[in-house]
Amino acid sequence: MANHPHRNKPTERAVLVTTSHRGVFFGYATDTDGAIIKLRAARNCLYWPTENKGFMGLAAMGPMKGARVGPAVDMELRDITSVSLCTEAAVAAWEAAPWR
Repeated sequence: MANHPHRNKPTERAVLVTTSHRGVFFGYATDTDGAIIKLRAARNCLYWPTENKGFMGLAAMGPMKGARVGPAVDMELRDITSVSLCTEAAVAAWEAAPWR
């Protein structure tokens, strides 16, 4: 039986990653194990309002009105402190979040 080209292909997941340098990043990752995480279309949240209820609210709800979200870039992150899976609602908010 021949191998299918898409079999065993890593699945990309929307994640929120925090770092020991107090960075908070949203992006898409295929592998979240190890000391370095590569994120596609990563966005940095520099400020979020109290209505977000902390950084975990960014993974649950996405950035709310008043948040400061930078533009998307592909990047590698080091010194990881947490990786949280994002809800579908959070992904939609992150994708729509302009710099305000």
